[in-house]
Amino acid sequence: MASELLKTKMKKNALVLALSGELGSGKTTFTQGLAKGLGMKEKIKSPTFLIIKSYKLRVKNFKNFIHIDAYRLKKPKDILALGWREMSGDTKNIIVIEWAKHIAKILPAHHIDINFKHIPENKRKITLGHAVSKW
Repeated sequence: MASELLKTKMKKNALVLALSGELGSGKTTFTQGLAKGLGMKEKIKSPTFLIIKSYKLRVKNFKNFIHIDAYRLKKPKDILALGWREMSGDTKNIIVIEWAKHIAKILPAHHIDINFKHIPENKRKITLGHAVSKW
């Protein structure tokens, strides 16, 4: 997936991946794997208490990898105070949001929904949802 994302050139807003699923369903592990696929060397941890953590990317179409954990946000407007408009409006950003349903009302129209679900035998089912893009 990372190699496909790197081919993307955004026109209006950041490339946003909205992750949803139960606690322990693989959202953070997916984010870590995606970051590695994007060439990042840093160890990615869920920013549960920080809410937002930003990393520099060294790739052609993107400059920043922004990891958001929206679990602690009480309402979608809470993220606006943290610079959401600037982050999501920058076409050079890749934004991965864990617990995206907490801010669903303010997600850009062009985003990728990814749902994680536990299935038996320590496996996960990952589903790409509707997104207005080439996906």
